[in-house]
Amino acid sequence: MIWTLALPELVLAVSGLVILAAGVIPKRETFFPVSMACVGALLLAAMLVLGQAEGTALGGHYVSDAFSGFMKFLALSAAAVGILLSLDFNEREGTARFEFPVLMLFATLGAMVMISANDLLSLYLGLELLSLPLYVLAAFNRDNGRSAEAGLKYFVLGALASGLLLYGSSLVYGFAGTTNFDRLGEAFSEPNGISAGVIVGVVFVITGLAFKVSAVPFHMWTPDVYEGAPTPVTAFFASAPKVAAIALLARVLLGPFGDLVAQWQQVIVLVSLGSMILGAFAAIGQRNLKRLMAYSSIGHVGYALMGLAVGSDIGLRGLLVYMAIYVFMNLGTFAVLVSMRRAGRSVEGIEDLAGLGRTDPVTAMWMAVFMFSMAGIPPLAGFFGKLYVFLAAVQGAFWTLAVVGVLTSVVSAYYYLRIVKVMYFDAPIGNLDRAPTSLTMVMAGTGLFTAFFALWPAPMLAAAQAAAAALLG
Repeated sequence: MIWTLALPELVLAVSGLVILAAGVIPKRETFFPVSMACVGALLLAAMLVLGQAEGTALGGHYVSDAFSGFMKFLALSAAAVGILLSLDFNEREGTARFEFPVLMLFATLGAMVMISANDLLSLYLGLELLSLPLYVLAAFNRDNGRSAEAGLKYFVLGALASGLLLYGSSLVYGFAGTTNFDRLGEAFSEPNGISAGVIVGVVFVITGLAFKVSAVPFHMWTPDVYEGAPTPVTAFFASAPKVAAIALLARVLLGPFGDLVAQWQQVIVLVSLGSMILGAFAAIGQRNLKRLMAYSSIGHVGYALMGLAVGSDIGLRGLLVYMAIYVFMNLGTFAVLVSMRRAGRSVEGIEDLAGLGRTDPVTAMWMAVFMFSMAGIPPLAGFFGKLYVFLAAVQGAFWTLAVVGVLTSVVSAYYYLRIVKVMYFDAPIGNLDRAPTSLTMVMAGTGLFTAFFALWPAPMLAAAQAAAAALLG
């Protein structure tokens, strides 16, 4: 049956509804059991994704292939880790309500629909199913003014981006006569099937998706939302939704608009250049770790889009490898940020890490691993992520992208290495509270992956190559 192709999404949707109903019924504390149930549902969906068949379903609106499987597995893993990061944090902050993990689960469901979208309508449906829970999650700590502000900013700017995306989709439909990706690809393969209206529509679609990946010049919401949202929510923002949006951007541009590469390529090149440059220089003056990570994420999106701009299988493979490595080292970094407490109060300044190498050498070691990796220093995983996108840019003769990428990597190394310097060479200003077991496990798991990726990269490279071939094949 065609419904079996969408089994992971169906299982996640039904699980979310059942868990939501179960959370409402009892009067006792339900946050921890509901969180564990949501993690279990996400892991079950990830197992189903690994065994998912290939094909299209639901009237051509849904597609399952190796590309969607790769990105869905990343998004589901990131969401499960995001819930684990929230366990101790929400208890201490007084926001341990059962709706929190359920909202993360439904947002992940939206991410999965986005990744498998094969129609402009299912694309928008998945995007809104992802966005609506994120608006609530950003403002989840409603007694905190910064959190409420973050939710409002994200909602207003997200609504604008959704409007631009819909306007672009309507233009494409008006000039092409269909919203299905396969039929759009057939229409644009004809030289006479391309008009100025279609090009304008494609630009608007790119604009809407660029907002979701916080790429320049649609990044303005990122620093304030990252800083104001609860830290586990920020970790989730920086991983699962970003994976889904990058996947959708790649599917849209290399699928139905693949024959328009000459038109959209220059847009992606400019967005990539702007993101790398702003991410590198704007983070230099930051003192808040979450704002620094916001600008860091903008820069990393620029590196990832370098692979998409090339428009080849090598570029797409580089993009996929980069996103997989980015998710792991990013979640590890946020595990350290979530654990940062002094006398029970959450702290997030760079100076709060002073002397951590002496007071908590294990946490400092993991943080140093993540910072060196994000700076692209070999032999850590982040070096190989940048290596593959730089190689793709060089082989595609995108010399400007490659040179700017290398130079901005050097600039960004300053603020990553400054954190290491603060941890190991500055005098301690007081001990941080001991990290709970759940956070220590996340740090260790992501840290080991980041540190030892070079010893066994073959499985990920093979999976990324298969995913790239499925999308371009």
